[in-house]
Amino acid sequence: MATWVLRETTHHVFICNGGSCTKAGAEQLVQAVRKEIGERGLDGRIHTSRTLCNGRCQDKCVLISYPEGYWYKEMTSEDAPPFVESLLTGEIMEEKLSLSFDGSGFQPTEGTFVGIDKQRETVEKVSKKL
Repeated sequence: MATWVLRETTHHVFICNGGSCTKAGAEQLVQAVRKEIGERGLDGRIHTSRTLCNGRCQDKCVLISYPEGYWYKEMTSEDAPPFVESLLTGEIMEEKLSLSFDGSGFQPTEGTFVGIDKQRETVEKVSKKL
């Protein structure tokens, strides 16, 4: 198992590779983002990790960017160049934003599916949209 030197890392990107996201092209998204990072010589600044399910299956493919705490939805391999550019400029891909951190927790953006309350004993699908 590799241990990366992360001293110069400014962004950590998590790309969901759970079942729903994988069926929607998550592996192509991973490869496109990593290719874009490599072509720009940013391997030392931007670190990527594949994850399993992040619990936002309706938003597939999900990509999460830290330290900002932005959760992006419906990402495709075509979104890789503008996404990497957004990390460099500090801009937000607002049309793809699903959740953002406001200091008190993650808040869904307008029109985003709210989700299922993790504290419920039985799982019910919440159909309410913001």
